[in-house]
Amino acid sequence: MDALKPIVIIGAGPAGMAAALSLHTVGHQPILLERYREARPAGNILNLWPPPIKALQAMGVDTQDLGAPCHTTFRGVRGNIRADVQIPEDVVAGYGGGFIGLLRPELYRRMLAAMPQGVLRTSQDVTSLEDYGDGVLVTLSGGTQIDAAAVVGADGIDSMVRSHLWGASERREHRLHIIGGYTFADVPGAERNEVVLSHDREVQGTYSSIRDNGRSGFQWWVLEAWDPARPEPADLQAHALSLAKRFPGPLAGLVAATEAGHLQRWPIRDRKPLKSWSRGRITLAGDAAHATSPYAAYGAGMSIGDGYVLAQCLTGVELADTPAVTSALQRYDERRVPHTTAQVQQAYVLGKVFHHAPSALRPLRDWILDHTPMLQKQVGEKSPAEIVAQLQEMGAGLVRAGR
Repeated sequence: MDALKPIVIIGAGPAGMAAALSLHTVGHQPILLERYREARPAGNILNLWPPPIKALQAMGVDTQDLGAPCHTTFRGVRGNIRADVQIPEDVVAGYGGGFIGLLRPELYRRMLAAMPQGVLRTSQDVTSLEDYGDGVLVTLSGGTQIDAAAVVGADGIDSMVRSHLWGASERREHRLHIIGGYTFADVPGAERNEVVLSHDREVQGTYSSIRDNGRSGFQWWVLEAWDPARPEPADLQAHALSLAKRFPGPLAGLVAATEAGHLQRWPIRDRKPLKSWSRGRITLAGDAAHATSPYAAYGAGMSIGDGYVLAQCLTGVELADTPAVTSALQRYDERRVPHTTAQVQQAYVLGKVFHHAPSALRPLRDWILDHTPMLQKQVGEKSPAEIVAQLQEMGAGLVRAGR
């Protein structure tokens, strides 16, 4: 492999860190550029399914006690179970749970702890890219340039790299917002090691167990239709509490127990999926490629998977060989684009079904969800099957070329 030119990754979120760790694991030289003074999470609450846990383990991240293992059910407003997400027992045993709840800063801490010295460079703002065939010239503010073998744009939903490759695209407003938070309070009735995901006619109210630095607690969120032109609620906690009170059980108690600094709001938006991510020696990963509604509960997980698969596709590739590099990036597209596109679109559709159905149709929708196996088949059985398929498609792991 060409040891003279590094692979430059732009953006030190989960996708960028995963790409850097994975590429280093298989023997390449990554440089991870972050525009801010430190790699820092944009949010707090987080969930991960088994495929990203497998990827993290392969790239050398400590996943021991990373989060709380959880079993997931979708429930109606009366507490009735509409779908039971049935992850196979061997998968649950192998990856510390079918679904784990954690806080995003802890994932960053673990990934940064595994990062080789000198890979991450902060306060580095990329201003332009030039793919000249045998490499990519990366220009930073101030005029410094890096001659890279390849570039990975992991620079978020407003990705400069995506615009460079494929032109400008509009954000797709879901006309939804989410308010979420976490607490370590002992709230009566809260079920440990469970994700309780509930809907009434208009609102989703959810909580799950979390683990963070050895402490057990709960994360929660409420999600509703919201016109993006409207200002956000003046009192987020009071507004979240008014929504949580629509559901039976401990959700309102969890919201009430949350400290002021432990909750946040974000509007839900994405961009329409691309048919291709890669062009020449430049590609995309994470939100730059597939910004996703939280309805997928898989945004960070898919981003981690991107870095893992990218490294697998580039394992053993001679970086001086342009056809070999472009072929490897096309294989990366072939493995990731269909999977992530399906997840993005499913999340978008679920948001429409649960929050934007015409009022007259909502009673019929809820009767179908309560009295037919439709949701069980879609999310209780299909989603676990896709997780198992992803684990199989990921193969044995990351292997350094020549071993």
